[in-house]
Amino acid sequence: MRTRYSSVQILLHWLVFVLVVMTYTTMDIKGCFAKGTPLRELLALTHYSLGFCVLFLMCIRLFVRGMYVTPPVKPALPRWQHYFSGGAQILIYLMFLSLPVMGILSQYYGGHDWTMFNILMPKSVFPDLPLQKLLKTLHEWLANAGYYLIGLHTLAALWHHYRRRDNTLIRMLP
Repeated sequence: MRTRYSSVQILLHWLVFVLVVMTYTTMDIKGCFAKGTPLRELLALTHYSLGFCVLFLMCIRLFVRGMYVTPPVKPALPRWQHYFSGGAQILIYLMFLSLPVMGILSQYYGGHDWTMFNILMPKSVFPDLPLQKLLKTLHEWLANAGYYLIGLHTLAALWHHYRRRDNTLIRMLP
């Protein structure tokens, strides 16, 4: 039985991590510039493009996850920790799948031109500004909650490695 995730799973995990950091960073930096400035527009374009890349890689991650057996944690976790970690992992997957979808739909229903990868994207013929505002609010709220979920994920991995001394973290290291 495998003791580590496959090299493809490890690569996808860390690629998504890098993309998520870059996606969050572009939005945080974008707020420092006045609306309509070229740099702010470039940061928005970069944010949308990176967000789509996160969605794309997360879909691949789900597909690849189904191809491999998850390596067991050694020593085995208590049942409550096993369920808690599984629930947290489901939340992380749902977050990084739904955030880009909400962002894309928010742009679509906004009724204005927008680009991703410098390609003009479709917009709704019938803009729905209340729906667009709701999607944007949910997107921003979930992104902010993501800081805490990512932090919890990181702290749990470090706790398993340094306090519990199991192989949880080692299974995902390159």
